[in-house]
Amino acid sequence: MSTPPVAVVTGASSGIGAATARALAAAGFHVVLGARRVDRCAEIAKEIDGTAVRLDVTDAESVAAFAAAVPECRLLVNNAGGAKGLEPVADADEEAWRWMFETNVIGTLRVTKALLPALLASGDGHIVTVTSIAALEAYDNGAGYTGAKHAQAMLHRTLRGELLGQPVRLTEIAPGMVETDFSLVRFDGDQAKADKVYQGITPLTPDDVADVIAFAATRPSHVNLDQIVLKPRAQASAMRAHRDA
Repeated sequence: MSTPPVAVVTGASSGIGAATARALAAAGFHVVLGARRVDRCAEIAKEIDGTAVRLDVTDAESVAAFAAAVPECRLLVNNAGGAKGLEPVADADEEAWRWMFETNVIGTLRVTKALLPALLASGDGHIVTVTSIAALEAYDNGAGYTGAKHAQAMLHRTLRGELLGQPVRLTEIAPGMVETDFSLVRFDGDQAKADKVYQGITPLTPDDVADVIAFAATRPSHVNLDQIVLKPRAQASAMRAHRDA
């Protein structure tokens, strides 16, 4: 009996990451779940017969220890990230910007760099990076997050050329509005503000995004889905959505 291929999912303790871990396990992968809330990862890992390993993408030592615990890897899903605040540039909070760049950009760089040797050694590697429609457009009061997501996307898209000819595929997933704890983090735990983001609209669910990731990851190895943008039917762009009265 062959050993199942190993998939690593960062930010796997909740939301898109947790849903992706479940979807990939159902698709035949052994999933390694990484996040700071390793207790949450452990619960999911038990459910899907996966492995939970603590991971803080903002900490270089944590990333190194994580990579050392994952000697084999065929699929990496860079999902860890997030937003903080929604202020104009004139009122920008430098610490919030620093956190967004450290988590979304440098974190993706650290994990990708650490696991790239294993991905290459697998002979059929795949890097999936979850960016956002914020990596495709700008919107008022969102320069910190859109800037970080643009930078993360440029890192990922640059790798597409740098790894050309190597046995590694690269897929960027750019979701629009997804109902997770994303807005709760962005608004520093303000539930009322977070709820208002999704008011009057049917947003994507984490499972919707996870289904797309699993689809991309299970195409034949010669098929590279470079970029997939998905939004709710009621959302045309970051700033344009139809809301029911």
